[in-house]
Amino acid sequence: MAILDLVAEADEPLRFTEILAKSGQPRGTLHRQLSHLVEEGLLDLRRDMTYAPGLRLLSLAARSWARNDFRSIAEPHLRALHDMTGETVHLGALRGNTIVYVDKVEGRQSAVRMYSQIGNASPLYCTGIGKAALSAMKDAPLSELVRQIDFHPFTEATHADASSLLADIAVIRKRGHAFDLEEHESGISCVAAAIASDDLSFIGGVSVTGPAYRVKKSDLEVWAPLVRDAAVGIMRDMNVRLGPRR
Repeated sequence: MAILDLVAEADEPLRFTEILAKSGQPRGTLHRQLSHLVEEGLLDLRRDMTYAPGLRLLSLAARSWARNDFRSIAEPHLRALHDMTGETVHLGALRGNTIVYVDKVEGRQSAVRMYSQIGNASPLYCTGIGKAALSAMKDAPLSELVRQIDFHPFTEATHADASSLLADIAVIRKRGHAFDLEEHESGISCVAAAIASDDLSFIGGVSVTGPAYRVKKSDLEVWAPLVRDAAVGIMRDMNVRLGPRR
């Protein structure tokens, strides 16, 4: 999985020597792993002897997306939120120290390309869903996770350190929703609310996002109750369909 992630997340296909340097695996072990991944169709060995994600990943991703309980439960709430706001609606789940986008309903007027494509992972500390998810965590695991964050400045508005982020999370907990005011992508703003199981074994979030030139903070504040209601509705329906975890 580490090798598969390494190749899949690269900006362009990688040569064996590049994977060897990045993975730290012994040469023979890496060669066997790559051969198995190619044989299974999870990686593609191209004519120029570089490795790229294989087509089988598309099939696996499509089946996973179609059968994902979280996505299917949330879908009607996402559609309703989109109908009320007209802007792009996202659904994300916490995975490690990132938010993975599980579903997305494009805005009616959206002409802006966003990073947030289904399957992409974004940082927790500078995205609306990420910060909302952090606000749902208990203090001890929250502090541990925040200590692991490498605060990369995506924009001038990105949180620069743990103290700034934790202060924001304290505010988010009080009001029940999070804002991303061009913190991850310049020109993109959103409002988000957390989605979590009762035992916090699952944490995610839902958001409404739009271009900052059209969507002002006052718009996000108007939509905040709608986003919170959507999050509550998704959590309610998850409990009904899935029941308590054992």
